[in-house]
Amino acid sequence: MAEPATQTATEPDPVEDVLALVREHGGRATPARRLLLNALFGSREHRSAEELSAEVHAQAPDVHISTIYRNLASHGHLVCEKCGTMTEVPDGIFNDLVRAAVSHYGFTINPHRFAVTGRCANCQPKA
Repeated sequence: MAEPATQTATEPDPVEDVLALVREHGGRATPARRLLLNALFGSREHRSAEELSAEVHAQAPDVHISTIYRNLASHGHLVCEKCGTMTEVPDGIFNDLVRAAVSHYGFTINPHRFAVTGRCANCQPKA
């Protein structure tokens, strides 16, 4: 079995770099935040807040999913219904839809679970 990769003194540690930024801006480097950052930097795949929560929860069962949501930057997704590609987009792109949902229907969109399906540029029929 291969030995796990270890951090050397010369390699930057992205978790520590982010925690240093959090401290610089008045935040705290909590154990839950450290676990979440380890989960985020531990994979290049996009994972939902629920998937990240499960990973953190496996190591610290007392960390609630609301803690995960508070620590993640909110964003929406564009999901291709043909190939499954998921593209992160800033919540602001949906501002008009969010306002219309509230004003016309009294419905509040949850930005933590927001995805729009359609077809990506590669899957659209060629004109």
